[in-house]
Amino acid sequence: MLGQRPWQRITLLSVLGYEGVGALLGGSLLIAAPDGHFMAMPVRIMHGTFRDFLIPGVILFGLGLLNVVAFFGVLRRSRADWIGAGLALGGLAVWFFVEIMILRQLHWLHVMWGLPVILGGVVAVPLLPFRPATMRNTWLVCGVASSLLYIAMNVIGPMQWRAYHVASQTVSELSAIGAPTRPLWVVLGVIYSLLVTAFGWGIRMAAGGDRRLRIAGALIVIYGALGIAWPLAPMHAREVLAAGGGNFSDTLHIALAITTEIIYLLALGFTAAALGQAFRLYSIATIFVLLAFGFLTFWEAPRVGANGLTPFIGVWERINIGVFLLWMTVLAIALLRRGRSKHHVPSHATAQPA
Repeated sequence: MLGQRPWQRITLLSVLGYEGVGALLGGSLLIAAPDGHFMAMPVRIMHGTFRDFLIPGVILFGLGLLNVVAFFGVLRRSRADWIGAGLALGGLAVWFFVEIMILRQLHWLHVMWGLPVILGGVVAVPLLPFRPATMRNTWLVCGVASSLLYIAMNVIGPMQWRAYHVASQTVSELSAIGAPTRPLWVVLGVIYSLLVTAFGWGIRMAAGGDRRLRIAGALIVIYGALGIAWPLAPMHAREVLAAGGGNFSDTLHIALAITTEIIYLLALGFTAAALGQAFRLYSIATIFVLLAFGFLTFWEAPRVGANGLTPFIGVWERINIGVFLLWMTVLAIALLRRGRSKHHVPSHATAQPA
């Protein structure tokens, strides 16, 4: 079993304790006052999903108990501590996801209580009773999962907003301030970012002594981690920008877009230098395609702020994104096959001489 480092153990205990006490308190207040007046929350914010807060309060109280049980399991170093921590943190993750969907908005309290859950999940990973090779493969599979999730987001998102035009609007407009798709996109976007971060760590684990591949893995980790910052820097709708209603959030959004583009181009370059000739040529071709369609995207981008015509910006941007997602998938499969071939021992190699 992989052991936790002291700081990881302390962090996990802190998160479980913090979330457990908070959920118990919040659940108790909702049960005691189902109309929400103890929490200053009117029932109408649930948009008719529940008649009052009694059922959500019972569920939240139950999650609090689960986190307290997990806390003592980790504290006592129980053999099933990883199960308890996983159920507790996973239950809270589902809670926040459903809550955001019901409320149809992202509140600062979601950050206050949600980010520790993510942190707890990361530091709980060493509790898993997996061998290093198995964990490496798990993280590498996250590369494929993240690409599939992002494709699903681009299919589901526009379906939730009838006025949205895929060809002429950017992906960022799905998470713009006031967009009806923002809550769903933000939640799924955070999950995507976590999967990408895990994939980057898997690349580092698969790199061995190859410094170039380790750097590429670190860059993918940074790229994924920056994705968690996107909800904090949303753009405004085109109409608002054209009327001069933009602010620092829009500037930060553009800065993040440029930064992430540079980071994953560098990751492609280091990976191309580290792997075989076939993958190197494929990566170089991917870089050229990304640069070409990236140029077309940025060429139309200024018209977004002016609420002008951008007939193909959504096409150019999605081709750019799709090419990168495909590259991530191919890289994950290549590293998985590479790891399998390294650990495969031909049957004749173990035969004893006569």
